[in-house]
Amino acid sequence: MNRRTWKQRVADLKRELHALGIAYRDPRTPRLARIVTAVVLAYALSPIDLIPDVIPVLGYLDDLVLVPLGIVWALRLIPAPVMADARRRADEAPLRLGRWGAVGVVATWLVLVATSIVAWRAWR
Repeated sequence: MNRRTWKQRVADLKRELHALGIAYRDPRTPRLARIVTAVVLAYALSPIDLIPDVIPVLGYLDDLVLVPLGIVWALRLIPAPVMADARRRADEAPLRLGRWGAVGVVATWLVLVATSIVAWRAWR
């Protein structure tokens, strides 16, 4: 596969995740679909993985298998008209992290670093 294909796939994945976030907030989305979508989005956007990326091969397996499977599952649970509207809205309004999103990401990393330092000192 060439580089353009990979870039397009990454762009499509970002768009789909954004559309899932929009569909999650839509009142027409069933409760089970909201739960599955929340879990998928939290896992896909979280810096914490089920299997750490430092483990060769297995570390990336969750990103390459679990996230796409979760997206497919969420898409099957969300009604087609809701998803079509969410995709249209995602195309019209590009995803922006925003100030509070950036604060959340930085706070998560700071907590992870602080926890790692405390654990390392306790282990030593």
